[in-house]
Amino acid sequence: MSQHKMIDTEILRRLGEAIAARKQADPSGSYVASLFAKGQDAVLKKVAEEAAETLLASKDGDRLHIVQETADLWFHSLVLLAWHGLGPEDVLAELKRREGISGMDEKAARK
Repeated sequence: MSQHKMIDTEILRRLGEAIAARKQADPSGSYVASLFAKGQDAVLKKVAEEAAETLLASKDGDRLHIVQETADLWFHSLVLLAWHGLGPEDVLAELKRREGISGMDEKAARK
């Protein structure tokens, strides 16, 4: 694995751990804890909002804005995973499982 890939997965691991740790934190002192305190619908609303903002940034074609909104989407997706007791390693394992499988074959296998 290249040094660049190790750094990327390390960032995801640390972020996933930080989010999981904040599940039980004081909502007045943590944005993530405040989302968890509001319930699953608040988490889902943020994921949907960030997905829409990512799509709009893409339509505008502003590369920096696309990256910023995608970062927000990934972050809130990690919050959603943590809501379910999952983390980035679970998604990375699934991506690894799919590696080398055609997208059409993988999709057909899910049925």
